[in-house]
Amino acid sequence: METVTEEQPQNTLTEKTSILATGRRKESVAQVHLLPGEGKIEVNGKPLKDYFRQPTHQVVVQQPLEATHLQDKFHIVVKVKGGGLSGQAGAVHHAIARALVKADASLRQVLRRGGYLTRDPRMKERKKYGQKGARKRFQWTKR
Repeated sequence: METVTEEQPQNTLTEKTSILATGRRKESVAQVHLLPGEGKIEVNGKPLKDYFRQPTHQVVVQQPLEATHLQDKFHIVVKVKGGGLSGQAGAVHHAIARALVKADASLRQVLRRGGYLTRDPRMKERKKYGQKGARKRFQWTKR
């Protein structure tokens, strides 16, 4: 007896659905809700330009959308915590890229080629005992 399996349709965004994705960078973790909309980005209840005041952080957050030419297609709601603003911007950048791939799998190749789906593994090195920091030593005195 043969079993008939239904093919799963590609995950396209409809009016009622939202896509959830998580991104990380340094100590920061970002959760992104991708909704159909007009291109607004909301970070922790504030508009993008009010939360990330530096233009470089704003550019980092919007890079995956610009690479896929989807700036005006989605309303993005972001919840981000931990780390500093630079790490948070990187985490949001990673989460948006992952959410776009969930929304449309054909964007994966473009985002992968641009390096948007790769999690940046660089972390702060831990402080070692008997030292002032991770690498810095206490000053050596002869007597």
